[in-house]
Amino acid sequence: MEVKLRLKDKVAIVTGAGAGIGRGIAERFAHEGARVLIADKNREWGQSTADFISAQGGQAMFVHTDVAQEEDIRQLVDFALKKHGVIDVLCNNAGVLLPGEGRAHELTNDVWDKTFVVNLKGYWLCAKYVLPTMLNQQSGSIILIASPTGALGFTRLTAYSSTKGGVFGLTRAMAADYAPEGIRVNAIVPGTIDTPMNAVEFEDPKAREFWANRALSRRLGTPKDVAAMAAFLASDDADYCVGGIFTVDGGQTAI
Repeated sequence: MEVKLRLKDKVAIVTGAGAGIGRGIAERFAHEGARVLIADKNREWGQSTADFISAQGGQAMFVHTDVAQEEDIRQLVDFALKKHGVIDVLCNNAGVLLPGEGRAHELTNDVWDKTFVVNLKGYWLCAKYVLPTMLNQQSGSIILIASPTGALGFTRLTAYSSTKGGVFGLTRAMAADYAPEGIRVNAIVPGTIDTPMNAVEFEDPKAREFWANRALSRRLGTPKDVAAMAAFLASDDADYCVGGIFTVDGGQTAI
């Protein structure tokens, strides 16, 4: 049976694609036939992702991008259009969980502001610059990576949780605004995923066991788990998925 490349020749931007969930998504998109723009602040990580995809026979290019800088985002989109002429998919994944997170009275203005600039404003700006092209095309898929912390009460994550709650609102608002023009906007809510962001905590075997047991599947998630959902939402198979909040958490939030 012929393998169906659901994203064949689609042009996809993935932010924060140098490591973790973003890298997993970029690799899966390329495996499904997409031409992927690897956007990351870390030059070494971003180029590594692009090189790996190319070595596997996929199509990927690294574009140094700090989503906290509007000009970087504008240049990323301009590059994608000059290179490919279209943008079919935007996956907003780049995010930060900064040292200094805590309870509301413990946060500094700097931690609060930097968290919001990357985790929420960065998502909005990427969409802002991609949307005119998608409107002209009358098609496109925008995927936002959210978090259970945006919907549930997690201790000592005030700024991070606030931004992720904002991602839910941004997803639904954009879905309502742009669905009539053929643009689908959806969010993915990963559970506890084994990524570099969680590496320090997961050095403790007891912490790994605790979080694995929080899921009904009794394991930690992987970037590949999230990437599978992202590939579906990016594809035409998800044509009727608009404004959805899709959990990929092994059942962690089902109980």
